[in-house]
Amino acid sequence: TTEIYTLSLHDALPIWLAGQGTVLAWQGEVRAARAAADAAVEAAAELGGIAAGLVYTALVTAALAAGDVVTAHDASEMVWQHWGFLPAHAGVQRVLSAQAALAGGDLVAARRGADEAVATTAGWWLVWALATRAQVAIAQDESEQAERDAHDALARTVDMQVRTGVADILECLAGLVGNGGSAREGARLFGAAHAARQRIGDVRFKVWDAGYHASVTGVRNSLSERDFESAWA
Repeated sequence: TTEIYTLSLHDALPIWLAGQGTVLAWQGEVRAARAAADAAVEAAAELGGIAAGLVYTALVTAALAAGDVVTAHDASEMVWQHWGFLPAHAGVQRVLSAQAALAGGDLVAARRGADEAVATTAGWWLVWALATRAQVAIAQDESEQAERDAHDALARTVDMQVRTGVADILECLAGLVGNGGSAREGARLFGAAHAARQRIGDVRFKVWDAGYHASVTGVRNSLSERDFESAWA
């Protein structure tokens, strides 16, 4: 019994480390997240299969959180090698691949991955797929598509009572309405996203920081400082 229990702990270690790395990434602990993800990859090297795919999802997440586009792309390819043949998991890889492609500026690959992810995922991963496609649509100047996907993603978080990722969706909508001429509404949504992050403790991944700050600056410059602060509050 002891030998069986020890073996099960050994097999579970990379899964635990991958989970730890993912949580740390969402909390903004990027160095610790990367260390946990790297340890998960090392621990899973002899296991392969589903466990290996899972640890590479943690590595993609940690890399996106840290702003490491190259690692995010390479790790997403590794996820595909282990999960591409599994229909239930392939959709997850497509979300990660689309995120990595978007971060790297490859909008064609990002849109293809996002479209495929929306068609093949469910649950929270579908929320992330829709949010990702909204981000891609913004980059492609397709504001109507982006707004539809962002609202759909947000509605699904309400239905599932999910909180992780809500702030990212609100920031997406804030940029859309702000650029669309409703600067005060944009500031209000940016403030809501900020409050959501403070409430649950998640952070924006560093790969999206530049776009976020540009959108906030655009909204801020369209309002007086007093109006901006009032709407944000």
